[in-house]
Amino acid sequence: TKIVTEVNHAAVPVAEVGAVMGRIRAADGMGAKCLMFAVLTAARSGEARGATWAEIDLEGGTWTIPASRMKANREHVVPLSTQAVKLLRSLPRIDGEDLMFPSARKGRPLSDMTLTKVMRRLGRTETVHGFRSTFRDWAAERTSYPREVCEHALAHKLPDKVEAAYQRSTLLPKRKHMMQAWADFCDSITTQRATIFVLDRTAAQA
Repeated sequence: TKIVTEVNHAAVPVAEVGAVMGRIRAADGMGAKCLMFAVLTAARSGEARGATWAEIDLEGGTWTIPASRMKANREHVVPLSTQAVKLLRSLPRIDGEDLMFPSARKGRPLSDMTLTKVMRRLGRTETVHGFRSTFRDWAAERTSYPREVCEHALAHKLPDKVEAAYQRSTLLPKRKHMMQAWADFCDSITTQRATIFVLDRTAAQA
């Protein structure tokens, strides 16, 4: 009998996303910027680290990941929130370098450990991949988006071929709205501790 072991990736609780993202946003380095982009797009670490400028349409607000870089070996179009576009516009453009988040070694992407180290520097034990679970939990707990829209945003393969074919032509506008809502949520400070801090600070300035 073959035993299949499922690996659970520790995920940031939905209620703490705003506070964690605030700290990532304030952190220095290309690793922090890449991590923030991965969270905003609900992408896998490798997809974000390997992203190139040729895949990005800033005016149209889309990121088209070729099939060769996708786990399911199918092209995936990610609608970009205004926050994601703003992040990309802030990145330096290096002559001869197409990677959006290059490492110190020319032509080489950041390592997965680079993003993990950003989390560890912030005192967090969760994984980078775990943010995808956080996104899915947020969609289920805090929104009314249909399951198909959420699964498509994560580039999960849908079992029904007819349903999948239908969604290719209809889900992008819905996913664009969802990814903007997710980015707005990531901008909020939602933990009780952080909220108390803001209230105390406001009271002190009154």
